[in-house]
Amino acid sequence: MTILAGACLLIALIPLFAVLIYVISQGASRLSLDLFTKLPPPPGLKGGGLGNAILGTVITVGIATLISVPFGVLAAVYLSEFSKGKTAYWIRFATNVLSGVPSIIAGIFAYGLIVAVTGKFSAVAGGVALAVLMLPTIVRTTDEALQIVPQDIRWASVGVGASNYQTVLKVVIPAAIPAIITGVTLAIARAAGETAPLIFTALFSPFWPKLSPQTLWNQPIATLSVLIYNFATVPFKGQNELAWAASLILVVMILLTSILARWATRKSVY
Repeated sequence: MTILAGACLLIALIPLFAVLIYVISQGASRLSLDLFTKLPPPPGLKGGGLGNAILGTVITVGIATLISVPFGVLAAVYLSEFSKGKTAYWIRFATNVLSGVPSIIAGIFAYGLIVAVTGKFSAVAGGVALAVLMLPTIVRTTDEALQIVPQDIRWASVGVGASNYQTVLKVVIPAAIPAIITGVTLAIARAAGETAPLIFTALFSPFWPKLSPQTLWNQPIATLSVLIYNFATVPFKGQNELAWAASLILVVMILLTSILARWATRKSVY
């Protein structure tokens, strides 16, 4: 059984390494300083870069993180510490249902909520769509992280005179921070690779994004995932090469995010 389990592990890892090797072999040849500092070229021309899409991805995912993390963590705290019985059961059930909603539905929701009202594709609309996708992951992982914290720690805090709110804020949440950050990292990794919601909300732009509140609300913005979708389907070799390079950069960004999260949470609080 040990050999069988090990063989199943190796088989499960084959697709991962096959994808990584293929993406590296196709995209590594385009790695250069221009790739990070220049705009994509017009159709049919070679050269250029992905600078606007990289910056746009960071902005859009950053907006989604700022929206989803406070709501997700507070919702999980309520579930774990202050809600009991059927209420908690149905909230967890609704969270599980939301996690199974197709990403394109989140895009349509954000389109109707923001784009259809304002008449503008924007980074904020894309961030809202990605936040809807990130929310159930953050709620579930944070809820589980808080439940793992030993009950004895809560009793000890209450025993020395702390209130429930003080126990949660100063004892339980700090003890669960490593697992919470890991859940946030997983949510960010999922959001960074989504394409369908951004097509409905952020659309695409061949220009550099302007970092001002007004432009984030009323102008389209480029992202790596949408650029990959657009450039991989055109009959131009230069754009196809940029699509592979964008795929490699997106994989590396997600990998670095996971590594930094692991490094930041390498020490347990208790």
